[in-house]
This record gives sequence, structure tokens and C-alpha cells, in this order.
Amino acid sequence: MSLINLNKARKSRAKEQAKKRADENAVRFGRTKEQRRADAQAKKQREKILDSHKLDR
Repeated sequence: MSLINLNKARKSRAKEQAKKRADENAVRFGRTKEQRRADAQAKKQREKILDSHKLDR
């Protein structure tokens, strides 16, 4: 029979659960590269339109 450190076992179990939860959230709420790229392009276009309507004083 081998001895185990209960604190290490508890921490490793908590770490595994946190990793599992993070993976589930990444699948549920994560965004694809194409979605991020499309949003960046839309933001750039909105800024361009806004800048073109500014008045120089």
C-alpha cells in the first residue's frame, strides 16, 4: 500500500475539473477564427465610415 498526499490529490482533481469546465466553455462560447476575422473587418469598416464623416476644424 502506498501513501498519497491528500492535498496533492485534491488539487489535481480540482485542476482536472477546471480544465474540463474550461474545455466545455470553449466549445459552447468559443468563436472560430473566421468569426473573429469577420468582426475585425466589420469594425475596421465602421471606423472608416465614421472617420470619413468627421469634420476638420
